[in-house]
Amino acid sequence: MDLTNELNSKLRDLDVAIKSLRKTGSDYAEAYTKYRVALAQELIQLKNDGYAITLAGDIARGKPEIAKLKYKEISTEAIYKANLESINATKLAIKIIQEQIGREWANE
Repeated sequence: MDLTNELNSKLRDLDVAIKSLRKTGSDYAEAYTKYRVALAQELIQLKNDGYAITLAGDIARGKPEIAKLKYKEISTEAIYKANLESINATKLAIKIIQEQIGREWANE
């Protein structure tokens, strides 16, 4: 594949990755919101039940439903960050190809 086709392919890959980032970013924000709301509700419930607020955080985070929401938050964050890294790697590949094209044009 010549460099121009390779560049066009990488540009398409970048476009796909950016569109994917919108979705994964939204998924991450949603997971974060669900976790924080559920945690806050659980903390309020534990405080109303008479638990010391210093212990309530650990107790709440140890509850299976809260832990599952935290897991979902962490996993969606990891996917979001992986997409960011993919975008950065694709941008770097594009830059390298552009430099190679520039060198070829300079040699002609």
